[in-house]
Amino acid sequence: MTTRTDQTADGGSAADTVADTLPREVWVLVAANVLIAAGFGLVAPAIPIFADSFNVGVTAASLVISAFAAARLLFAPVAGGLVSRLGERKVYLTGLLIVALSTGATAFANGYVQLLVFRSAGGIGSTMFTVSAIALLIHLTPPPLRGRAAGLFGTGFLVGNVIGPLAGGGLIEINIRAPFLVYALALLITTLFVWLMLRNSTLISAADSDDAPALTLPAALRDHAYRSALLANFSFGWMVFGVRVALVPLFLVQVLHQREGLVGIAFGVFAAANVGMLLLSGKLADTIGRKPFVLTGLTVTAAGTVWLGLTSSLLEFMVATVVTGLGAGLLTPPMQATVADVVGSRGRGGPVLATFQMAADVGAIMGPLLAGALAEDVSFGWAFGITGALALIAALVWVPARETLPTKQEEPHHPTPEQSCELDARRQP
Repeated sequence: MTTRTDQTADGGSAADTVADTLPREVWVLVAANVLIAAGFGLVAPAIPIFADSFNVGVTAASLVISAFAAARLLFAPVAGGLVSRLGERKVYLTGLLIVALSTGATAFANGYVQLLVFRSAGGIGSTMFTVSAIALLIHLTPPPLRGRAAGLFGTGFLVGNVIGPLAGGGLIEINIRAPFLVYALALLITTLFVWLMLRNSTLISAADSDDAPALTLPAALRDHAYRSALLANFSFGWMVFGVRVALVPLFLVQVLHQREGLVGIAFGVFAAANVGMLLLSGKLADTIGRKPFVLTGLTVTAAGTVWLGLTSSLLEFMVATVVTGLGAGLLTPPMQATVADVVGSRGRGGPVLATFQMAADVGAIMGPLLAGALAEDVSFGWAFGITGALALIAALVWVPARETLPTKQEEPHHPTPEQSCELDARRQP
């Protein structure tokens, strides 16, 4: 039997030392995020341009982005139920395979309707591996490290987003269908990698068999912090997963009159700025608190997004992209850590996690449609301006929310069986 009072050679607690180390499974999820995001970065710049090749308008091209998010949104409750019945690992791997197959099919789409259907099917798989990955991350991470775990998880995705768009921009110029084939292959490789690394994990087996009571959605909705996180994630999905993907390529080509290959570079610049801030933000959120960095992140993101729509040169556009990326990097770890704090250390709260994801998906659906219509009928400046204003509203709503950063007294971390063995070994003379 081990306790948090066992002393190490330097006078510290052995249990505290173990709790300061993220489990191997978290690093596997981070590595998988790199591969997944690299593939997504390949296709993201190509999606609206591929849709536009079928002679459709800006709104119809944006609908392809929204259709993917809509499928994620509609299937999220089902994915949460599958996680409860089948376990996180099986749902994660199945979701990856579905996205791989649908992306490969997208490369052979012969018309706009086929493109829309195949991308929608990919959204089903996407919500499966997203919900299961977040549930695992919360369950496996000690409470004092949630911000850093969220930062690493996001960094894995964004490192891939740095790599992917750079290669994707060149692939677009070779053949508009090539990025989709490469992404499908990357997902198949990722599925094999995760299966090999996690197939014998005792920690995940314990998570699958944990029958602890789950936090209900009505209980979570009574918490102002959780409600604020929902609105913040809605605005984040609207901007990052919706408007940025749908309108940035068209803004660069149609307004700034740049070549299509620069779209991938613009996406990479955003991701690089994000990566530069994520780890720092996660660490500070674990030491100072979640709320200050959520508020700062929302404000900086809003300012950068408004500025994007007002730019008139490529250099100014890239600088505004950096500002927006830094703001998003400030926001993500503390926002996700807040939701993890609400759910609790057992990580059981499928409907709560699914609803949080659904908030971003609703934003990703509405953002391209409404902002796309504004860009087509009024101006791109108004489209980006409304997007920035939404982030400011989310910041105002968060102001009266509580700080959720847990103390050791509020939520102690109980060592897992593997960690207990390590502690026992350290206690031996």
